[in-house]
Amino acid sequence: MKQLPLGIQTFRDIIESDNIYVDKTKDIYNLLSNNDKNFFFLSRPRRFGKSLLISTLEEIFLGNQELFKGLWIYDKIEWKKYPVIRIDFTSLTYSNGINGFQKSFLAEVKAMYRRHNLKIETDDYKEAFKELIEKLGKKDKVVILIDEYDKPITEFIENTEIRNIMKDIIKDFYLVIKESDRYIKFAFLTGVSKFAKVSVFSGLNNLRDITLEDKFSTMLGYTESELFSYFKEHIKATAKKLNVTQKYLKNTLKTWYNGYSWDGKNFVYNPFSILNVLTVQQIDNYWFQSGTTTLLVKLIKEKNVDVEKLENIEISKSMLDSFEIEDI
Repeated sequence: MKQLPLGIQTFRDIIESDNIYVDKTKDIYNLLSNNDKNFFFLSRPRRFGKSLLISTLEEIFLGNQELFKGLWIYDKIEWKKYPVIRIDFTSLTYSNGINGFQKSFLAEVKAMYRRHNLKIETDDYKEAFKELIEKLGKKDKVVILIDEYDKPITEFIENTEIRNIMKDIIKDFYLVIKESDRYIKFAFLTGVSKFAKVSVFSGLNNLRDITLEDKFSTMLGYTESELFSYFKEHIKATAKKLNVTQKYLKNTLKTWYNGYSWDGKNFVYNPFSILNVLTVQQIDNYWFQSGTTTLLVKLIKEKNVDVEKLENIEISKSMLDSFEIEDI
């Protein structure tokens, strides 16, 4: 029985450790096959597989075909190595405000220069990032992968002054990407929220938001067929431990963790919760326990919101597209 990849967000580690990998490479192939756009944005909740998706894309663009042996995409694409720039905004420093973030970002860019054996010629983080793209893109076009684009903003969500400054900094950062378009083959950005998308990405007018597109609705999370196929042995073991039938356990899992849909038709299970349930072999609120949404709780209390009235509420798709952080 293969091990569960709980806490592992790196594609290479999952494959080389022979952990369970739910094959999403057909969805990735569909993403890469879009000829009209090469800049993409995807929003999903935290702990939903965004970092693993970024890691998988990185290995594809690094040309590491052997890691994908046995997976759908293995013989479907031309495997070629491209220079990859990957930034995880959750790994940067926010404890010292704006200056701390800028220094942390510059340090990250300098590390990229070292990885690519390039010499950095400026201490301006935006200029350094622009030069990095240009230098790498002279031979082969560059791939840019950005994880948790909204972290610099959500980190200061309750501090209006710092938050607005950070929005401008991030907006300028994405403007650099737009201005470097001719050097870029593919760019993919993820985030938890969409509230800053319109203003922060205003420079990236060629960005395609696939968050609510039908064809990518199950790219993250586990479908019911994936859950009962890839994890059948673990479901059997968990049912035995809980002294219930597999049918009962499957229905329980569906009730607790199958409430996510981005097209209104296909539902997916929360992967973090599923991996925890099958590891601990106990039903619980794992996702909520991993990080309480303190701001949401605070707003509900301040505005005296009746939570029960929020159930089954419907809003238009356009509201999501136009939502800004100031609307909170």
